[in-house]
Amino acid sequence: MPLTFVAVDPLAMINLNRFDLVTLRLFVAALDAGSLTAGADRFGISLAAASKRIADLEQHCGVPLLQRRQRGVSATAEGQTVHRLAIEVIARLEQLAQSIDDFRAGAAGHLRLCANPSAFGGFLPAVLARYAERYPKVRIDLDDTLSEDGVRAVQKGTAELAVIGDNVPCDGLETLPCNVDELVLLVPMTHPLATAGAGAGAGTVAMEHALGHDQIALARSASLTRKVIAAAEAAGLTLRIRVQVRSFDSMCRMVACGLGIAVLPSSAAQLYAQALGLVTLRLTGAEVERRLLLAMRRRSALSAPALALVQMIEAEVGAADGSD
Repeated sequence: MPLTFVAVDPLAMINLNRFDLVTLRLFVAALDAGSLTAGADRFGISLAAASKRIADLEQHCGVPLLQRRQRGVSATAEGQTVHRLAIEVIARLEQLAQSIDDFRAGAAGHLRLCANPSAFGGFLPAVLARYAERYPKVRIDLDDTLSEDGVRAVQKGTAELAVIGDNVPCDGLETLPCNVDELVLLVPMTHPLATAGAGAGAGTVAMEHALGHDQIALARSASLTRKVIAAAEAAGLTLRIRVQVRSFDSMCRMVACGLGIAVLPSSAAQLYAQALGLVTLRLTGAEVERRLLLAMRRRSALSAPALALVQMIEAEVGAADGSD
C-alpha cells in the first residue's frame, strides 16, 4: 500500500518530541544493511513493527525517506540527509551514555581514537603512554583500523580522532601532521636482496628492484599499500602481492616464513627485525617519506580529552621540528 503524506506547514516547527532513538537507530541500521528485514532482526522486532516505525517517521517528516524495492531499501534524497544527521545524533547520545558511565566509575573523560597500523607500529603507543601519565583518569578507547575506516568513524561520530595516511581522502575533516617516518624494505637474512647488500652500498636497495619480488602487504585499500602500488606504477611495474594481511605483525611473520618481502615504516620494521631474524634495507629511487595525519571533524567541537591529545601531539611535533 502506498504511503499517504499530509501537507506540512513549512513555517511550522517539527515536533522534536516525536523523534525516538529506537526508530532512528532502526532507520540507520536498515539503510546500512540495505534491508528493513535486517534492521528489524538487529533490534529483535517484527518486520511489521519495523515497517510501522519507519512509516510513522516518514509521516512525521512529511516526505518519503526510503525507496522500497523487492530486493531491499535505499534512501531517497531526503532520506540520505536524515541518515547522515541521524548517525550524528545517535553518536552524540552514545557519547552521553559513555560519559555518564565514566562519571559513575570515577573517570574524568573518554578519549575515542582510531589509528592505522603505521601509528600502532610507530609513534602512537609512546604518545598514549605519556598522555595516560598526564591524564590518568581519562579512559582511552582505541581502535586498530585502516585509514579509510578511521575517516568514516570520525565522519560518523563514533570516534573523535583518527590517525591516517596522508594519501587518504578525508573530505570535510580537519587534519594536522602528527608523524613522519621512512619506508624501508624488510627481507629474510637469506633473501637475494639481503645478500646483494653485503658489499658496497650495503643496506640499500632500489625501490624498482624491491618491487620486482613477491610482496606481503596490507589490504589494497590501506594507505600504505596504495603508496607502494603508486611507486610500482611509477616504475612501470605491477605490484606482485602474494599475501594480504591485516597487521604489521602478520606481515613480518609472513616475511620470516619466506613467503615474500615487505615495505613498511622504519619504526615498525625495527620492532620485528631483531626478534624474527630479518634484515631492513633502505629504499632509494622513490619517495619513501611516510606522513601521518591526525584527523577530526572540527577542532572547536572536540571534547576536553581529545583536545588535550591534539595539543600534546602538536607540541611534540613542534619540538621535533625545532630540533632539526
